[in-house]
Amino acid sequence: MSPFKFQRPKWIPRWLNIPLLIFVAFVVVLLFFGDNNYMRISKYRSQINELKSQIKNNEDSAAMYDAKVNELNTDNETLERLVREKYGMKRTNEEVYITDIP
Repeated sequence: MSPFKFQRPKWIPRWLNIPLLIFVAFVVVLLFFGDNNYMRISKYRSQINELKSQIKNNEDSAAMYDAKVNELNTDNETLERLVREKYGMKRTNEEVYITDIP
């Protein structure tokens, strides 16, 4: 009795063999179904880019606020103007009239 030899069906090409199919299946499983799949990596990359843009915006606004604080700490005229306009404060010997005329 001769041992059984696997006969490839005629519709399967000669270059397509079992180790190649196993390798391709392994790569597909790793790319799409593993813990570090391609979809998750691309989602993380987009989140990283979005967070980097938010960081840049926050750094720009922080620099603007630092400049305003520095201006208020160094320039007394600016501080006095801001306090008068925003908070309605006045000196003790002044009278302030507020009108709503545009």
